[in-house]
Amino acid sequence: MTGFTHLNDKGEAHMVDVADKPDTTRVAVAEAFVAMQPETLALIVSGKHKKGDVLATARVAGIMAAKKCPELIPLCHTLLLTSVKVDLVPDEQKNGVYIEATCKLNGKTGVEMEALTAASVAALTIYDMCKAVDRGMEIKHVRLNTKQGGKSGLWQRA
Repeated sequence: MTGFTHLNDKGEAHMVDVADKPDTTRVAVAEAFVAMQPETLALIVSGKHKKGDVLATARVAGIMAAKKCPELIPLCHTLLLTSVKVDLVPDEQKNGVYIEATCKLNGKTGVEMEALTAASVAALTIYDMCKAVDRGMEIKHVRLNTKQGGKSGLWQRA
């Protein structure tokens, strides 16, 4: 492991200068899982939730969150995302919704934080929309699964 890139030689936080880095295609995939009661999942899947389409709302929230990442996370660069995809898959075996967020761009720095933010906010949106019927929901496994591009190349979760 290398040192922290967001700390200068005095240990002070700073934004990393990426001006001299070459543009490359960069992709990151993150995931999250929202565990819930079977009845809550059935309500989401049926589309009969009184607040509307939970999965569609969470998808849009995740996309919007990726675009707002530098406003939420200090020291993140403003990026020109070329693609944000948020997939939400109900899992009746595990009683929850699996979320996968994929962010892509051609640029000088990676999109890991944007993918993680998209997955997190999609999960939070599900929680917000369903908390009146299931306060015991749990947001689990928010993590990066794949990162590719740039000098470090491909990284995948084992």
